[in-house]
Amino acid sequence: MSDNIYLRFIKKLFEHDAAVATHLLESLDENEAAGILQSLPPAMAARVMKNFQVAYAAALLALCEDNFLDQVTPMLDPQLLTSILMHLPQASRERFRQHISGAAEHRIRELLVYPEGSVGRIMTSDFLTFGKTTTAKEAIGKIRSLAQKRFPLSYVYVVDEEKRLFGVLNMRDLMIASPQALLDTIVRKDVFTLHSFTDIHEAAGELAKRKYFAAPVVDSENHMLGIIKAERMIKGVQEDATKDMQTMFGAGGDEKVFSSIWFSLKKRLPWLHVNLATAFLAAAVVALFEGIIAKLTILAVFLPVVAGQGGNAGAQSLAVVMRGIVMREIPENKRLSLVVKESKLGAINGLVTGLVTAMVAWAWKGNPYLGIVIGLGMLLNLIFAGLAGSSIPLVMKKLGIDPAQSSSIILTTVTDVMGFLAFLGFAVLFQNRLLQ
Repeated sequence: MSDNIYLRFIKKLFEHDAAVATHLLESLDENEAAGILQSLPPAMAARVMKNFQVAYAAALLALCEDNFLDQVTPMLDPQLLTSILMHLPQASRERFRQHISGAAEHRIRELLVYPEGSVGRIMTSDFLTFGKTTTAKEAIGKIRSLAQKRFPLSYVYVVDEEKRLFGVLNMRDLMIASPQALLDTIVRKDVFTLHSFTDIHEAAGELAKRKYFAAPVVDSENHMLGIIKAERMIKGVQEDATKDMQTMFGAGGDEKVFSSIWFSLKKRLPWLHVNLATAFLAAAVVALFEGIIAKLTILAVFLPVVAGQGGNAGAQSLAVVMRGIVMREIPENKRLSLVVKESKLGAINGLVTGLVTAMVAWAWKGNPYLGIVIGLGMLLNLIFAGLAGSSIPLVMKKLGIDPAQSSSIILTTVTDVMGFLAFLGFAVLFQNRLLQ
């Protein structure tokens, strides 16, 4: 009976003030803390995990039972799961990995992909962060508690509600601040950061120039990913744990520069057949307008102009979005606004290019209606080019298909088909004027 009362008390404490309860839990022996964590409902345990320092969270989860991990890991943010994996010992990592699947597994695979020679490959996630609304008293208490457990401390960082880096704490500022002062009032906001894709040699030069022994590593949205230490770059030490996890999750593109011919053939040949099918689709669209082309053979001269401009405009959008995907500059909540922006840009480009093309066609053939037809066709094609060039790689990525291999093929189909439909469709509408 006393055990049930004790567990109810623990749950009430977490419901009332999760931050205080978490601090108390961190002061306990890890085995005892792991037992209490497993007694909580999974949803509550997942909320508690977000308040732990990552190293401590990893230590507790390594002690938890499999049925508890099955319930709580789907409720944890993939970025937190990735950090926890980096802190787990090798023996526990594969066991923990078996409890991660679906969208979380796919997201972790993305988070583990850093280019060779980048700071993301050798950064460590042994760092300490606090929320902006943490008080100075709470921060000092946690620092003392973690120091007793030999938690590796260097700089102490402050993050906002979205885990974006907000600033760095100066220990002197922290110690002389009022105990009830919030960290966002004493933090130093001018923080030097390194993007996770920064070249190691460039990062080493920046640290040496500033005489820093460590710097925070962030992504394009300024989320705190880890820290890079100068000694690691000077010694050329590589993070074996990261490489092991990349292998474990199959992170990175399947085909490498020196993959075997047979392997590359298996990856590329199916898409070439898809390209062949889409080429026949574009040809079928042209065939629908054989009658008008037979009457006005000049239309055939302008078909490659329309298709070429659409393909080039779409390729520009595609290149920008592909770079954004690789650099992780496109958060999920901004994907729609990116597609809208590229579509508007396509409309503006289409309007300008369409006017120029219309004037050239008019001057060349002396028929203003031919200029109107090709100008309107160009306008519509470039709108669809912007829409397709920005949305196709995002959709492919969402479906788990490599956008680098598939996007350009689908984009070519869209720009060819829509360009031919628009141009030849307007030609049918204006055929009486064109035949004069």
